[in-house]
Amino acid sequence: QVQLVESGGGLVQAGGSLRLSCAASGRTFSRYAMGWFRQAPGKEREFVAAISRGGDRTYYADSVTGRFTISRDNAKNTVDLQMNSLKPEDTAVYYCAADGRSTTALFTRSIGYDHWGQGTQVTVSS
Repeated sequence: QVQLVESGGGLVQAGGSLRLSCAASGRTFSRYAMGWFRQAPGKEREFVAAISRGGDRTYYADSVTGRFTISRDNAKNTVDLQMNSLKPEDTAVYYCAADGRSTTALFTRSIGYDHWGQGTQVTVSS
């Protein structure tokens, strides 16, 4: 079991940067691949980025490739999302999620991620 708490959201102007952090409880954090998802008002939750259990592999949605970077520190039980060159369309509630499946694959669908944080609001003004 792992509990996740996101932080770092806020209001930023277009072109600015934010760094989201997700802190995980428990001693099994390194057994989980981790993902970031987001949900804008009136839209479905969408995949943003994922990172493997050891942090050696990452995968990004096309919409954030080149602007966002996911990273993790297994010693500190944290996974971060550095967001640069933010756009108004990045406005959403951002969630971190843990995937405990026994596979090395990284998944973009929210189903299968079995632990979720409460979310943190990111608002990008134009």
